[in-house]
Amino acid sequence: MAYAAYLRIYEPVSGFHEPERSRWVAYADSSTRPRRRDSLAVEHAEALRRAITTPHAAVPERESEHAYVRRADGITYVCPWQTRLRCLLGYGQIRSESGADPARLHILASIWTVPLNWFVPFAPAERWLSLGESRGRAAGPATASATRALVYTTPMTRARRRVARGLAALRHLPTGSGDALLEPARAVGDLAEVGRWLEDFHPYSLVELDYGGLVHLVSDDALCGDQSVAEIRATIGGAARGECELAVAMYMRARDRWRAFAEFEQAN
Repeated sequence: MAYAAYLRIYEPVSGFHEPERSRWVAYADSSTRPRRRDSLAVEHAEALRRAITTPHAAVPERESEHAYVRRADGITYVCPWQTRLRCLLGYGQIRSESGADPARLHILASIWTVPLNWFVPFAPAERWLSLGESRGRAAGPATASATRALVYTTPMTRARRRVARGLAALRHLPTGSGDALLEPARAVGDLAEVGRWLEDFHPYSLVELDYGGLVHLVSDDALCGDQSVAEIRATIGGAARGECELAVAMYMRARDRWRAFAEFEQAN
């Protein structure tokens, strides 16, 4: 199990050029592709096989043919795994500024924690929670009812609008707000990076935040009580209204929760 969270972009298949469009249409209709609830496990199994191969194969020779698939309102969306590209980037074998690889990375991953700027594109009502083994669900359409999961999904237009609002609000915070617990310049830079990434994709895409393997690090009560999106939303709202104390308090609440997650890495 990889203790990582993921930020994903699902593009409508109509937004791909041929022959990719036809390939993804056929893939989405295939009965043999990995189902949504099994996809992470399949990805991890492939990584494990590469790790135990002799000689060691950290990077697959070919790009993955798989993708995450979503359907909504009669539209099919895909998020290509891009395993080879992600591995190359992870191992520093290519650099985005080189211009040699025009591919757009559809999936960002974060080990042991969720960066706080990842919560900005979402709203609390867009949360979908499953405790696994039919122990309960809350909010949103089911995507993996037998799997323990916490997922947020929003349309690209909303995600971009929320990021823009967040940037405008954070730029109004004075330097050193909250005794440097919330550093406006750094927060703006981190959020602007997310905004630039979102701009690379089709305007009718879906944006998904998946807690991934992190959901296995905490109890059911802690998972149900997680309000990180609401807290970051309150941080931005407070900053927009000039209520710096509120903004810092909400930021600290979210930061302390995810700092505790990050401590699991040290324990391992």
